[in-house]
Amino acid sequence: MARQHARTLWYDRPKYVFMEFCVEDSTDVHVLIEDHRIVFRLHCLLSCKNADGVELYNEIEFYAKVNSKDSQDKRSGRSITCFVRKWKEKVAWPRLTKEDIKLLKKVNTKRPPPGMDDLDAPEYGCIR
Repeated sequence: MARQHARTLWYDRPKYVFMEFCVEDSTDVHVLIEDHRIVFRLHCLLSCKNADGVELYNEIEFYAKVNSKDSQDKRSGRSITCFVRKWKEKVAWPRLTKEDIKLLKKVNTKRPPPGMDDLDAPEYGCIR
């Protein structure tokens, strides 16, 4: 069965790292929070697959150690939110993962920011 990652947002706070897995209408969700990683999986039911029949699965090794016993997850209609307690409080995380994974390509060309009249220009990706 094909797998893909669920869209994941994360927020760094002094005591916690908040993670949000963006999945709608989820049932039978499995979240495992360990001291060094998190595993998020939607089991193979019709409601846990996207329209292409792909299972959603995330396994993330954390940037630093967390307190798994004081961490929890909560399901809502549109997402699964995880409250992950940091082992060392008040230490900012520069990224979520242990490895420095570059997902976005750095843009080398520099140009001035667009003016309000330029926002509909095709070079900025807006089409009228």
